[in-house]
Amino acid sequence: MAEQWGQLADDRALLGRTSTAERVSDILRSRIAEGYFPPGTRLSEDSIGGALGVSRNTLREAFRLLTHERLLVHELNRGVFVRVLSVADVEDIHRTRALVECAVVRGLGAPPYALDGLAGAVAEGESAARESDWKSLGTANFHFHRELVALARSERTDELMRSVFAELRLAFHHVGHPRRLHEPYLARNRQILDALRAGDRAGAEELLSTYLADSLERVLEVYRRRVDEQ
Repeated sequence: MAEQWGQLADDRALLGRTSTAERVSDILRSRIAEGYFPPGTRLSEDSIGGALGVSRNTLREAFRLLTHERLLVHELNRGVFVRVLSVADVEDIHRTRALVECAVVRGLGAPPYALDGLAGAVAEGESAARESDWKSLGTANFHFHRELVALARSERTDELMRSVFAELRLAFHHVGHPRRLHEPYLARNRQILDALRAGDRAGAEELLSTYLADSLERVLEVYRRRVDEQ
């Protein structure tokens, strides 16, 4: 654990002179998404506050913000923990993804579309796969969906899905096996990109809808098994 806190101390520079609970929550959210704090981990106020150089009150406010985002849970007389999602949580997250992501594609309007970010995420994933870097492939896949949502050019939608994607990564960290979770969708990401490049918005939405339904089925199959094992 000492090595963990040392690595977290490296993030202190990100706080700059405008150290706030929001900035602390941004750092912790990123670390949770990266799997640095896996689901079920108890977060120590003393260790994290010391590593980041922030007050207990600031850290507690950051914890409160992340609890509101459903990334943390406070257990009476035990402390604050990274949330472990239920099967129902995973199902609800995917329903939200399908509603929002498909609506974004449906509402794009007339082509051409600004696809540089989406293309970059596809290239990032393909590069990670060539290097057999499955963790980075998972990250690239999240980048693809984040860039897809960004096509809506809506700060509110981006903020909503940032929280949804962070919750989804909790599920993926609990399941493990990033190659099995993400590699099957690498080619499908490119198919969606190619459809949008061709101006085929309806085709892209159909590909995406099937993709998300298949993803839910695959994740739930593994997630239920992991929950039953505990």
